[in-house]
Amino acid sequence: MQIGVETSKAVDQRRVFVIDEDEITRAALQFMLHDEIETHELTSPEEAYEKGVGWLQPHVVLLGVSFLKQRGNALIGELTAKFPGVRVLIVCAKSDEAVAIEGLKAGAHGAMVKPLTLEAVRKKVDTILGRGGASPLVQLSVL
Repeated sequence: MQIGVETSKAVDQRRVFVIDEDEITRAALQFMLHDEIETHELTSPEEAYEKGVGWLQPHVVLLGVSFLKQRGNALIGELTAKFPGVRVLIVCAKSDEAVAIEGLKAGAHGAMVKPLTLEAVRKKVDTILGRGGASPLVQLSVL
């Protein structure tokens, strides 16, 4: 079922990797996005590195905050080194905002705070990609 899909977005050649340990979050994000953009659910950064070879590189990575808690902010640099030009959005709960802010300082391009809604997720991804009239984010400054 396609929910409010614009044809121009549905034929977009860009893709999103959802990397999260939480299966429910991965599935929810994949469901919210798959009608408008090629979306892949992955359980770890290593799985993403294997899948993102050649033409299948992601344009956006939705990264679960749990990976930043485990591996530190160097993971942001690792993702951007493996996938040049990728935009990284951190997915977190309100209680993990401090970790997300540190991730932003380390180079992530934004964050999505739970609870996640269809409209908010699609808008954030469209904004980060510069789609649908939104201007692309160059850099998010954190005070």
